[in-house]
Amino acid sequence: MNFQSNPDHAALVDAVSKVCRRFDDGYWLNRDNDGEFPVDFHAAMAEGGWLGITMPEAYGGSGLGVTEAALMMKAVAASGGALAAASAIHINLFGPHPIVVYGSETQKQRWLPSLISGEHRTCFGVTEPDAGLDTTRIKTFARRTSEGYVVNGQKIWTSTAQNATHIMLLARTTPYEECDKKTRGLSLFYTPLDRLCVEVREIDKMGRKAVDSNQVFIENLQVPDEDRIGEEGAGFEYLLDSLNPERILIAMEAVGIGRDAVTRAAKYACEREVFGRPIGQNQSIQHPLAESWMELEAADLMAMKAAWLYDNNQPCGPEANAAKFLAAEAALKACTNAVKTHGGMGYAKEFHVERLLREVMIPVLAPVSPQMILNYISERVLGLPRSY
Repeated sequence: MNFQSNPDHAALVDAVSKVCRRFDDGYWLNRDNDGEFPVDFHAAMAEGGWLGITMPEAYGGSGLGVTEAALMMKAVAASGGALAAASAIHINLFGPHPIVVYGSETQKQRWLPSLISGEHRTCFGVTEPDAGLDTTRIKTFARRTSEGYVVNGQKIWTSTAQNATHIMLLARTTPYEECDKKTRGLSLFYTPLDRLCVEVREIDKMGRKAVDSNQVFIENLQVPDEDRIGEEGAGFEYLLDSLNPERILIAMEAVGIGRDAVTRAAKYACEREVFGRPIGQNQSIQHPLAESWMELEAADLMAMKAAWLYDNNQPCGPEANAAKFLAAEAALKACTNAVKTHGGMGYAKEFHVERLLREVMIPVLAPVSPQMILNYISERVLGLPRSY
């Protein structure tokens, strides 16, 4: 691998960081308090063309790879906005990927420009209360009609559904019991989020208040044939194409949050004096932060390796999963160390590290649990017997 600095990548990070600097700590603290979606931040990123960084140039995108998207999201998360900033735009970078790869030319022309411009906002309707990570067991069903499909079911942890205009929706089109392979019989749709047929209930949660998470109840949602992506019954396979990029992006977002936390803690440790000396002079303060810096650097390298493999059409499942695991654990530790470094003031919203700690729990828990990643590595890399 080439570790030499890439001028194009440096210019990209600099340009993204300039946009992010327009939204300071006070802005994100206000969004954390009032729970309002960061509309102006989303608009600024759309205006800069960043929402289409991974989408083809033919539809208004930049045509860049997951590597560039990962660098962008690390910069966004490190800017002080943490997961609130990242999640406001995150879905655009991996969610529409099945459209890019499997959508018809008509579908790409119909959908992608509006996503890139920010005119349309999408949400991701996959996870269900009774299925969890066992996606093949989802119960949301799309029944065939003469005019397309009628969908009924329920989704959970659907981010941005309060403000979304469309939904990327996975539903069964053939009952599980009738499929010769459990991953078949699932179809993927991209369709308007019709509020007359869809009830969205927000989940009150621990952090990232500015970007909503929801339960979604679907009753007799009409979906035309032209809103189905690719072949009926092949939706699970299409969805898999977006999973590794999502893991890479969430890993880099975790790295960004962790670096922000370490930077804030080191600054505070240099300024805060107790017993006539800065607390950063004490090794009990220095060493945990130094450890976190090293762990975040290692996770960053794994994520960049996974991104390089993906962009060069190489298998990257183990690397993408490992990057997500390592980055989330390192970032959680870094944010915890940052709060401890601040002492009692680490618990105060004024210094923002408690907000970083709350938001970093998202990459720890989602989109796949650390335990499932360990299962994956055990089975797929080490050849151990399947445990679940």
